[in-house]
Amino acid sequence: MAACWLVLVAACSYAQDTRSVTEPVIPPSCTVLSAQLPAKLSAADESKPDTRRIQDALDHCAAGQAVELKASGTVRSFLAGPLQLRANVTLSIDADTVLWASRNPRDYDVSPGSCGVVNQAGHGCRALISGDHVAHAAVMGDGLIDGRGPETLLGQKVSWWDLAQEAKVKNLNQSCPRILVLSHADDFKLYRITLKNSPNFHVSYSGGNGFTAWGVIIDTPKAGRNTDGIDPGNSTNVTITHCFIRAGDDNVAIKAGGSVPTTHMTISHNHFYYGHGMSIGSETDGGASAIRVTDLSIDGADNGIRIKSNSSRGGLVSDVVYDDVCIRNTTNPIYMDSNYSYRGPATDKLPIFTGIVLRNVRITGAGKITLDGFDATHRLGMVFDNLYLDSPKELKIAASHGDFTLGPGNLMPAGEDVKVINSGGKATPNACAGKFVSLPDRY
Repeated sequence: MAACWLVLVAACSYAQDTRSVTEPVIPPSCTVLSAQLPAKLSAADESKPDTRRIQDALDHCAAGQAVELKASGTVRSFLAGPLQLRANVTLSIDADTVLWASRNPRDYDVSPGSCGVVNQAGHGCRALISGDHVAHAAVMGDGLIDGRGPETLLGQKVSWWDLAQEAKVKNLNQSCPRILVLSHADDFKLYRITLKNSPNFHVSYSGGNGFTAWGVIIDTPKAGRNTDGIDPGNSTNVTITHCFIRAGDDNVAIKAGGSVPTTHMTISHNHFYYGHGMSIGSETDGGASAIRVTDLSIDGADNGIRIKSNSSRGGLVSDVVYDDVCIRNTTNPIYMDSNYSYRGPATDKLPIFTGIVLRNVRITGAGKITLDGFDATHRLGMVFDNLYLDSPKELKIAASHGDFTLGPGNLMPAGEDVKVINSGGKATPNACAGKFVSLPDRY
C-alpha cells in the first residue's frame, strides 16, 4: 500500500508550464499618447472616443515596442471602442491612467444591432481589446481598464449587467463584450494591469502556446454576472502568477471544449477573494491535463477548488495537482461536480476526473465538500495528501462513484459506490499565516 501511495504522488509531480517564465519587462515606447479626457467622464465626453488615435498608433508601432497611454494631472482618461492588438507590439497604460470602454453597443456589433441585446443566439459583441494570431503581443502597465459593466448603455435604459440578469431570468443569452479576447496569440503577456467591471469575461485566452498573466488585479463586484477573471482554454504553456482576483463568476476557469486539448498550466502565488473559485470546466470534452495550482489563497468565495462538467460537454480531466492551498470561509471549498448545470439526456461526452491530487490543503470555516463521480464507470479518482479541516464537524461531505487514496489528513469520504485506500497518518496543518492579504487598492 505504501508503494502504491508513493507512485500515485510521484507520478503527479512534474508537469506544468514547460517554459521558463520570468517577470515581464515593459518595452520602450514607440509613441506616447497623452490623455485628453478628465478623470471622470461627462455626458459630452462620451462623444470624444480615442479609438482611432490608439488604433493608428498600434498599427504603426515598431516591433518590440509599446504604445504608451499617459495621464497628465487630472487629464487622465482615454475612451475607446474595440481595439485590435498587433503582433510583437505592447499596449502600455501608465499608472493613474484609465482606459474606459465605450458604453455604445453599436461600437461592438458583430452584425448590425447584434450587441447589447438578449436573445437565443448571443455572441453578438466584439471585445474591447482583441488579439487574433498576434504572437508576442502584450497589455502592460499600472493603469486601469474599466469595462463599465454597471453603467447605463447609450440609447438604452439598462446596463450590461442588467442584460446578463435578464438573460438568466429568461433562460436566454446576453450579448455583452469582454475586455480581452485573445485567440492563437502565442507568447502573450498580461502584466501588472488592473481590470474592473467587465460586461462579461475579463480575459479569454484560447488556441495559443504561451500565455503569461503576472501581477494582474481583477476587481469586479459580485453583481457582475458571468464576469470570469481569467479563462485560458484549448492552449498549452500557461502561467497565471502573483495575481489578485475577485469577480462575479469564476476567478480562474480553465476551459477544454471541443477537440483541442488544454495542457501544461501553472497557477501559482495568487490570491482569490469572492467569486466562483479556481475552476476547471465546464467544457472538458477536449481534455485537460498537466495542471499545477500552487501557493493559492481563496477567501470568502462561493467555491474553492472546483472541477465541473456534465454529460453534454464532458471529457477526461487528469493529472491535476493542487499544492499549498489555504481556503477560508468558502461555501463549497472542494467541489467535484460531474453533473454541472445540465438535466438533459446524456451524450457520448461523459466526464471523468481522475489523477486529481490535493496536497497540503487547509480549509477553515463551515461549508460543503462535494466529491461526485459521474457513474460507476466514469469515476472520480483523487489523492488527498495532508488535507486538513480546521472544523470537520462544520463541513458536510457528500461523495459518490469515487476512488480515494488518503494520506495524512482528517477527511474521510463516504457515500454511494465509494472506495477508499487509507495510508493513515496525522496531518500537519498547512501554514496559512500571511496567506490572506487584502486586495491592492490602486483605483
